[in-house]
Amino acid sequence: MSEQVKPSNVVDSTEARTLLADVLLVTESMLAFAEKGEWDEVTKMEAERRAFLGEAFAKPISEQEATLIYEALAAMLHMNEELISLLEIAKADVAIKRTDQKRTRSSLTHYLDIESSH
Repeated sequence: MSEQVKPSNVVDSTEARTLLADVLLVTESMLAFAEKGEWDEVTKMEAERRAFLGEAFAKPISEQEATLIYEALAAMLHMNEELISLLEIAKADVAIKRTDQKRTRSSLTHYLDIESSH
């Protein structure tokens, strides 16, 4: 029985599965941190995720892994959509807080002006 030799420039099946699993785990963690509003952690983990993705796609993937890769990327993209949605909510919240802060500052300034004129 002859064993099929895999070209050295192709990611092997176990390596591809491990890297894609790592990508999905990091993405899930990013989503969990985003849900808690811990955006610094999300940013740190994005760098880690990019490294895993770069490694996963540094070499061609075998045809046998195409379905696995498609499913993993689809799951990651779905989680990315959730992350973007949470980010949009957080950005809107920050804009509201900034507007409220400006109004408060303006009111205080006005009040202090009135107090100092009396």
